[in-house]
Amino acid sequence: MAEVIPHSFFTDFDINLFKAGKHYRLYEKFGSHITTVDGIEGVYFAVWAPSAKMVSVVGDFNYWVEGEHKLNVRWDSSGIWEGFIPGAGKGSIYKYKIQSNHNDIKTEKADPYARRSEHNPKTASIVWEDDYNWKDSKWMKKRKKHNALDAPFSVYEVHLGSWKRKKDNSFLSYEDLADELVAYVKDMNFTHVELMPIMEFPYDPSWGYQLTGYFAPTSRFGDPEDFKLLVDKLHQNDIGILLDWVPSHFPEDAHGLGFFDGSALYEHPDPKKGYHQDWKSLIFNYGRNEVKSFLISNAIFWLDQFHADGLRVDAVASMLFLDYSREDGEWEPNMFGGRENLEAMSFLREMNEAVYSAFPDVQTIAEESTAFPMVSRPTSLGGLGFGMKWMMGWMHDTLQYFGKEPVYRKHHQNDLTFSMTYAFTENFMLPLSHDEVVYGKRSILGRMPGDEWQRFANLRLLYSYMFTHPGGNLLFQGGEFGQSEEWNFENSLDWHLLQYEPHKGVKELIKDLNALYKSEPALYEKQFSSEGFEWIDYNDAENSVFTYVRKGIDDKDNLVIACNMTPMPRENYKLGLSRKGKLKEIFNSDFKKYFGSGNYKNSLKTTKSDPWHFRDHSIEIDIPPLGMVVFKYNAQSKPKTSTKKRK
Repeated sequence: MAEVIPHSFFTDFDINLFKAGKHYRLYEKFGSHITTVDGIEGVYFAVWAPSAKMVSVVGDFNYWVEGEHKLNVRWDSSGIWEGFIPGAGKGSIYKYKIQSNHNDIKTEKADPYARRSEHNPKTASIVWEDDYNWKDSKWMKKRKKHNALDAPFSVYEVHLGSWKRKKDNSFLSYEDLADELVAYVKDMNFTHVELMPIMEFPYDPSWGYQLTGYFAPTSRFGDPEDFKLLVDKLHQNDIGILLDWVPSHFPEDAHGLGFFDGSALYEHPDPKKGYHQDWKSLIFNYGRNEVKSFLISNAIFWLDQFHADGLRVDAVASMLFLDYSREDGEWEPNMFGGRENLEAMSFLREMNEAVYSAFPDVQTIAEESTAFPMVSRPTSLGGLGFGMKWMMGWMHDTLQYFGKEPVYRKHHQNDLTFSMTYAFTENFMLPLSHDEVVYGKRSILGRMPGDEWQRFANLRLLYSYMFTHPGGNLLFQGGEFGQSEEWNFENSLDWHLLQYEPHKGVKELIKDLNALYKSEPALYEKQFSSEGFEWIDYNDAENSVFTYVRKGIDDKDNLVIACNMTPMPRENYKLGLSRKGKLKEIFNSDFKKYFGSGNYKNSLKTTKSDPWHFRDHSIEIDIPPLGMVVFKYNAQSKPKTSTKKRK
C-alpha cells in the first residue's frame, strides 16, 4: 500500500467555523491542492464524509485501485478525511471511494470542491491550479460604479453552447468566445452578460441547471484559465459578467453530491423537504451548517477566483416555500404552521450578507416568481438581502398584451399599466429570458400578431417599451435580432437571418436602445424609485396610447415618452406637460433603419400654454403605428435644476 502522509490545511479555527456554518472560503481547504510536504511534491486531499468508515483516493496515479491511498479521518468529529499523496500532481485524475458505516455501502464520488472535471460523459475530477495573470485591474477598481443600482443594467443572457457554433456544429471554446462574444456584446452596447450555468454539469438538456461540479467551470469549452480569459476580456471592454447560480437543487447522478457518504449528507433526509418532484432532483439541507458553508463558499468562490460581477440565483421560489409544486399531504408546515421554508430564508439572508460584506461592488439577483415580500430589501429590515429581483409579473402581463391583436388591446390597457402599481416594491429587473422561448411558447417574434411588417413593428415596440420602463433589462440571445424559431440548445442561433432587413432592423434597434439607456440618466439614475417615473396619461384605452415621463436627478435629463400600441398612426396627438420649452425627438422605433416606415418623424416641438392632461402646457406630436417616440427638452430650454448632486 502506498503511503499517505498525514497533513492538514485546517486549523482549529477553520473547523469551528465549518461546524458553525460560518466558513465562507472552504475552497481554500477542501478539495485537491498541489503542495510540498517535507520537500516532497504531491497533492493534499480533503473531503467531508462523516458517515464513512473508509475513504480512499482512486485515480490514474494508482491505477484506480481501491484502498491504495487511504485518507485519515480527523480526530475532532468534523467528519473530514484528509492526507497528502506524493507523486500526484496537476492533471491527475481522481475520485473518492467511500465505504459507509451504513451496511458497508460503497460510493465512488467526484470531488465536490474540484477545480476541474473531465469532459462529459466522463465524470472524474482533475487536480488543477492555475496562475492566470489578470489584466482587468482597471475594471475591478471602478466596477462599483458600473454595478451600482443607479447605473445602467442592460443584460445579454447567453447559453455558451448555443450562442454560436463552428461549421461542424462543435462548440466554440472559451478562447473563441473571448474574441467573438465580447466583440459582439460591445458592439451591441450591452452593459453586462449573464451566462447560464457554466459550473460543470453532466447532462446537456438540463442547460446547466443540474450541477455536479460546483467549483469547476465546465470542461466543454476549455480549462479554468480559458474561462478566466473570457471574463478578463469582458472586463477589459467595460462589460460586466453575471453568473447563473443554482443553490436550489442538484441531480441524483451517481458521481455527484447525492447520498455522498452513504447517507443524506448534502440533501435534506426528509423527502418532503429533500426531493424535487418536478425536476427529479435533490434539495439541499439548508439547516445543516456544513452545507450552508459549502454553498456560501461556492458563491464567494466565483466572485473571488473568477472576478464575477454578480450571481443570478435560480429558482428562489422553490427554496422559499415548503409546498412549492406539492399537493396536500406532500409537505409539512414550519414550526409556526406556515408554508415558508425558514431554513432556506435564513440561508439566503446569510448568503447575501456574506457576499456583500466581501464584495460590496457586485449584485445578487433573485429569480423569484411569487409575491414574496422584500426579496431585494436589506436583511436589517427583514428582507432577503438581494440587490435585484426578476419582474416575472411584468414579463407575463407584457407578453400576454403584445400577443393580442391590436384591435383588442383597448380592452386590456390594465395589462400594461398594472406593473406600475408594484414596480417600486422591489429593485426589479425586466427579463425576457430563455424560459420564454422554449417548450412551445414560441420565440418572442413568433408571439407577435399581424403581417410581417406588423410583427416586427410590434417586436420593436415591445423592446422600446421595455427599455423605457423602470428597472434593469435582460434579453436572451437571439431576441436582439428577432430569432424566428424557438431556442434549441443543440444548435447555433440563426445568424443567417441578419441578411434580411427586418431582422437587421431589430438588431439596430437594440443597439440604439442600449446606447439610449446608457446615455440618458433619466433611464437609470432612479430606475428603482417612484421618483423616476410619472404617468402623463394611462387612460387613453380607445387609442391604446400610453404616455409617461422618466426622470433623472436633474430635471434637464427628463424624457417624455409616447407609445402607440395600434397600427393606426396618431398624428397631432396632444400631450400635456408640466414644463414649457422646446422638445427634441431623440428616439423613434419607426425609423427606416429599423425596418420602420420612416414617415412619422417629429421636428423640434415648442410647448404651448394650452393646458392638457391636468398640466399647464402641451405639445402635439406624431406617434407612428405600433411605435414609440422619446423626447428630451432641448438644451436651450431652462429647466429648474435639482440641487442634488449626481453620484
